[in-house]
Amino acid sequence: MNMRYQLKRVMGMVINCTMIFGGLLCAQDPGPAGAEAAHAKNVAPVDTAAVSPRPEGSIYMGGFRAPKIETVRVAVIGLGERGVPQTLHFLSIPHCEVVAVCDLFDDATKKVADRVEKSTGKRPAEYNKDPQAYKKMLAEVKPDAVIINTPWETHAQIAIDAMEAGAHAFTEVPMAITLEDIWRVVDTAERTKKHCMMLENCNYGRNELMFLNMVRQGLIGDLLHGEAAYIHELRRQMFSEDRGCGSWRTNHYAARNGNLYPTHGLGPVAQYMSLARGEDSFDRIVSLGSPAIGRAAYAKKRFPADHKWNKLQFKCGDMSNSIIKTKLGRTILVQWDETSPRPYDRKNLIQGTAGTLADYPLRVAGERISPGASETSGEGQPGGAEITGRGGYHEWYEGEKAEADLYAKYDHPLYKRLGEEARKNGGHGGMDYIMLYRVIECLHNGEPMDQNVYEGAFWSAVGPLSEKSVNEGGAPQIFPDFTRGDWKKTSPLPVIQ
Repeated sequence: MNMRYQLKRVMGMVINCTMIFGGLLCAQDPGPAGAEAAHAKNVAPVDTAAVSPRPEGSIYMGGFRAPKIETVRVAVIGLGERGVPQTLHFLSIPHCEVVAVCDLFDDATKKVADRVEKSTGKRPAEYNKDPQAYKKMLAEVKPDAVIINTPWETHAQIAIDAMEAGAHAFTEVPMAITLEDIWRVVDTAERTKKHCMMLENCNYGRNELMFLNMVRQGLIGDLLHGEAAYIHELRRQMFSEDRGCGSWRTNHYAARNGNLYPTHGLGPVAQYMSLARGEDSFDRIVSLGSPAIGRAAYAKKRFPADHKWNKLQFKCGDMSNSIIKTKLGRTILVQWDETSPRPYDRKNLIQGTAGTLADYPLRVAGERISPGASETSGEGQPGGAEITGRGGYHEWYEGEKAEADLYAKYDHPLYKRLGEEARKNGGHGGMDYIMLYRVIECLHNGEPMDQNVYEGAFWSAVGPLSEKSVNEGGAPQIFPDFTRGDWKKTSPLPVIQ
């Protein structure tokens, strides 16, 4: 066994986490033990940067092209808040067929299978009740692609099993919650030569795509700094006590302390910077968290005194703050807060030597992108240059007209091509549809995925590394190089037409 997997057992407890689709977490223990075990693994490693040589017979997957698939046979595992709409999106995407659906609950598989059959005339195979049912599905149906919408701690093993069975794996975020499991996913993808893409849908948002297009055009100069967040008040999920997100997610807030859900904000910023793609890569991270107060207060206010949520000792800081330093010295602020009563925010800010793009609300400033940003000699500004006209880089260019102007000039070609269908089909403003469309398009055409397995690995690694940093009072933690140095020969993500 590889040395990095030999993490010490804590309190003599080994948990065999299998899978869940909305109810129980682990085959052996339905409570918070799985999250506690993950936390124990995450704070234990002495050397997070340890990397072993790539095993013989494995290949580097950056830019990997799988053989073309005429009709992609898709199986969906987990039919909750993510799995149901995703399954329905596939019905509108060419070159794919939903051939199987799987969930712990038989009413969930029946409902979705009914809708697929009504729409296509073909009924997908149903697998349910048994937590191991997905393995039977993989063996019997042999799908080309497996979509994984299960709780966080089950993503890695199901993805590994799917790749071992000959399928490409596409998992909801994060890809895995321990460095051990992240490495297992990477090594399996390299050995089986199967895609494993983490389904970071926010990379396909209209503004994120537009910012990528603007950055690739050099409109904000050399990149310096980014800001990323997932600030989304989700305390109401705690009412999903036995089935649904709250039934398992709440246990993570109690057992772990760090940025447990970093990728929605980080993914787009990382691709603007071409991290792990030729130009730059992740180096180190420092993390600190606020007090853990909000969840306990909410549970006390909304649930009976003897309720299970009121018996938990919540450890995870309500607001997690991390700073990532890249190999080139750039910085990224990453924040996460699913507890505090405040408006939704992903920040989505990228700053360069010639300007800044920011979101929530959409606004820009810079030497080349703000109307009237030309400089004339005169007094009143530092350096003797006066910024003339509306929207110079000493104020944001924002508002309805600015938004319309920016979309007209810089909308990403992919959004121009798929935006109308995306708006019609929905899914977080259409980003889900565009993401799944690209998954099928890449498999059908034999193209590299827009997000490779290493990007999913690096983005997900913020979770365990932030836990270790918080546990050590904010001490810097080194990112493992999941590419084993090969990120230097991987091309940045192009502006896809």
